[in-house]
Amino acid sequence: MQQVKVWLQKADAAYQRFRFKRKGRSVTLDILMFLFLGFFAFFSVWPLLLIIFNAFKPMSEIFLFPPRLMVENPTLNNFRDLSILISNSWVPVSRYIFNTVFITVVGTVGTVLIASMAAFPLAKYRFPGSRVMSEMITYALMFNGTVLTVPVYLIMSYLNLVDSYWAILLPAFTHTLGLFLMRNFMTQIPDSLLEAAKIDGARELRIFGSIVMPVCKPAWITLIILSFQTLWGETGGQLIYTETLKPFSYAISQIVNSGVSRTGAASASSLIMLIVPVTVFIISQNNVLETMATSGIKE
Repeated sequence: MQQVKVWLQKADAAYQRFRFKRKGRSVTLDILMFLFLGFFAFFSVWPLLLIIFNAFKPMSEIFLFPPRLMVENPTLNNFRDLSILISNSWVPVSRYIFNTVFITVVGTVGTVLIASMAAFPLAKYRFPGSRVMSEMITYALMFNGTVLTVPVYLIMSYLNLVDSYWAILLPAFTHTLGLFLMRNFMTQIPDSLLEAAKIDGARELRIFGSIVMPVCKPAWITLIILSFQTLWGETGGQLIYTETLKPFSYAISQIVNSGVSRTGAASASSLIMLIVPVTVFIISQNNVLETMATSGIKE
């Protein structure tokens, strides 16, 4: 009984703190807000649920109209068909998977390192043209990736890097969003902290690696997630022609887009490509929210 009383006291104290934080909002308003957010949350999660359930639907249920969310007769035939189609490819599936993993890992690590090193001087130092460069970074966020397709191809062609991993990696390294996030997060670091490190004899590289990067952990974890999701679904587009260099997502798209009869295999492939980035995001979502909130703070 004593333990139960302690729990009740803690619950009552938590409720009192909650009432204080509500700042006078009524219960009715809280319920209406919950229903309003829940309504939009349902429509946000609907496509995700549809992808999951479609992977286990037989062909007869996939083409039902109006479409149904739940599965009546679950089956694993879609995954079996996808496995057969992949195994019939003249390039081993392990090669496609290696290409995807290599591009994702190297591209993500390079993006974080380059964005962090470029953001540090822009955020904590003032030099001629620094303000103009910061403004250009912000304006560059307005350009859609599709608009940059032709300029990227021309640059890669001039550098003789078309049909190589670098055709995907170099554009990923220069992604503007990563530089924007890291710079805005680094501006929140007190200058006095860096000055104290300099007084203690720390050099710039030591300050960057031992002070700035640990403090910016939510920012670079967010950048890892965003870069990982982008590169994981990279198909190579018009930049890679050699079949042995193509990533796994391109191989799957070519296999399952050959006809309506492969719709089930396409549903299974969509779920497979979705599992890894969604899992990574769920694990690190708190860092993403913290970074997005900090990036919106005005200097």
